[in-house]
Amino acid sequence: MQEQRFTKKDWTLFRNKIADWQEAYMDRLGKEYIELLSEDANPSEKFWKLDKRIKEDKKKTGVQLEMRRSDLIYHMISLINEGAIHFEDLEEFSNELKETVSFFVERSFRV
Repeated sequence: MQEQRFTKKDWTLFRNKIADWQEAYMDRLGKEYIELLSEDANPSEKFWKLDKRIKEDKKKTGVQLEMRRSDLIYHMISLINEGAIHFEDLEEFSNELKETVSFFVERSFRV
């Protein structure tokens, strides 16, 4: 994306919301880990399954990201694709940002 498809207000709003979004997402992940550990399986199987899952989850935008304004759209797309946020969470953002994110999220599901 060469042209900026969001406003300064969008960037400020994103910076204000990202920590809460990540905390909520990590809370959900923690509950999923508890379910995984509660499965009826050998302790070693649960351990290695959890280890693999945590390694994968640590790479997700919903867990950590490098805050660069130029990556705002990519971060929003990743957060939605990961299930960390939903389109409803973008209510306060500009229409331009919402349209751009929606366009790319829809394209990623068709591929």
